[in-house]
Amino acid sequence: MPNTNDTLPPPPFKIKMVEPIKLTTLMDRKKHLKAAGYNIFNIPAEEVYIDLLTDSGTSAMSDNQWSGLMLGDESYAQCRNYFHLESVVKEITGFEYVIPTHQGRSAENLVCFALNLDETKVAISNQFFDTTRANIESIGAKAHDLVVQEAFNTSVYHDFKGNMDIHALEEYLNQNSNVAVIILTVTNNTGGGQPVSLENIKSVSQIARKYKIPFFLDAARFAENAYFIKLREKGYSDYTPIQIAQKMFSYVDGCMMSAKKDGLVNIGGFIALNNANLYNRIKERMVITEGFPTYGGLAGRDLETMARGLNEVLSEDYLQYRYQQLQYLGNKLEKANIPILLPVGGHSVNLDARKFLPHIPQSEFPGWALTIALYEMFGIRCVELGSVMFAYQNEDEKWVYPELELVRLAIPRRVYSREHLDYICQSIIELYKSREKIKGLRMTYSPDFLRHFTARFEPITE
Repeated sequence: MPNTNDTLPPPPFKIKMVEPIKLTTLMDRKKHLKAAGYNIFNIPAEEVYIDLLTDSGTSAMSDNQWSGLMLGDESYAQCRNYFHLESVVKEITGFEYVIPTHQGRSAENLVCFALNLDETKVAISNQFFDTTRANIESIGAKAHDLVVQEAFNTSVYHDFKGNMDIHALEEYLNQNSNVAVIILTVTNNTGGGQPVSLENIKSVSQIARKYKIPFFLDAARFAENAYFIKLREKGYSDYTPIQIAQKMFSYVDGCMMSAKKDGLVNIGGFIALNNANLYNRIKERMVITEGFPTYGGLAGRDLETMARGLNEVLSEDYLQYRYQQLQYLGNKLEKANIPILLPVGGHSVNLDARKFLPHIPQSEFPGWALTIALYEMFGIRCVELGSVMFAYQNEDEKWVYPELELVRLAIPRRVYSREHLDYICQSIIELYKSREKIKGLRMTYSPDFLRHFTARFEPITE
C-alpha cells in the first residue's frame, strides 16, 4: 500500500555532540565540480552541505560506543575486544566461526578466494552491489543476478522487491553446473534497499542444499531487513528483530557483513560461518592481506564499537525511527509527484532518473547528471545507481544498460534531523521544476572496475 506517513516522531535519542556544516555558494560548487571532473566522489567533504553519498561508515556512534573506544585492547593477538565481538556475532547469527575484517569488500574478497572462484565459476545473487560484483568479476568469474521482476518497475508496490526469483534460480541451476556460491543481499542495495522475505530466504536455502551450493547472506543491512519482515511478513509481527535475524541466519551457511551499515560504526566488517575448511582457508589468506585473525585489520577499539553497535542496531525503537525517517522523506516526495522507487527501501530513497530526466538518454548518464545538478544547485551529494555504475559492454562490444537508473539518497544513521530531510525534499522539488535544463555528460576517463569511484566527465553542451 502507498505510504501515508506525514509526520516524523521524535527520535529515540538526544543530541550530545554537533558537527558544523555550511552551504557554499553556487559559484564555489561549480568550481569544485569542474575540478572534480564532474565526479561527486572527488568533491571535498567540507564543500558538501547534506551528504547522502552513502550510509556506509557515516553513522553517528552512541555514547556507549564512544566509551567503548577507551576500552580498546590493542594487543596484537587475542585481544579481549575480539572475544566480545565474537560472542555478539555468535548470538545474532548462530555461526561457530567469526572473522573480523576491516570492511565488507575485504570480507567479499576473502570469501571469493576461499570458494576458489575463477573464470570457470558463476556466483548468483538477487542483485550484486558494486564491490561484490567487482570482487567476483576481477578474478574472471561471472556474477549473475536473479531478482524478481517486480524490482524493475519503480511504480509498483511490492512488499519484498529484493526477493530472488525462485523459479529462475531453479531453472538456472538445472542448466548450469558451475555455480560456486549463492549470495543473497539483504536488503537489496542495487534495487533501492528493498527487503527480502524470510520465506524467500528459506526457499533459496532449500534449493541451495538440493544442489549442494554454499549459500551466504550479504548482511550489511540485516537489521533493517529483519524489521521489514516484522512489519510486512505474515506471522512475524510479534517477533523481536533479533529473533527474526536469528531465523534469517539459520537458513544460510555463512555471511559477509560490512559493519559500516547496520553495525553503526565508521569502519569494520566480518565473516561468520560454520564450515571449518572454509574458515581455515580464510584465516590463512587473511594473515597475508588483513592481519592476524583476531583483529582483521582493525584496532581493538574498532572491534569493541562494532560489538556494541551490532547490539544497538537491533533495538526496535531505533529500527522504528529509522524506518519512519525514510518513509517521511519518501512520502513527501511522492506527494509532490517526484518519480521515486516505490515502496521506499530501508536505507535510502531513490529517484527514478529516467522518469525525472526523460530527455537524457542512458548513453549520456541521466542518473549521474541528476547527482551533479543536485550538488550544483543545492549542495546535496548523493550517488547514481545506474549506467555509470552498472552498464557494461557485451561480447559484441555493444553497451548494455541497466533496467533501473536510480539516484540513491542514502540517509546516514542517527545523523540528520527532520529539518534536513525537509531541505532535501524542497531542493528536489525545485530541481524537478527546471529539469529540462539539466544536460547529459560524456565520460572522459574510465577505469576497468568500479569506475564510478574515479571516472571523470564533462558536460555535453551542444
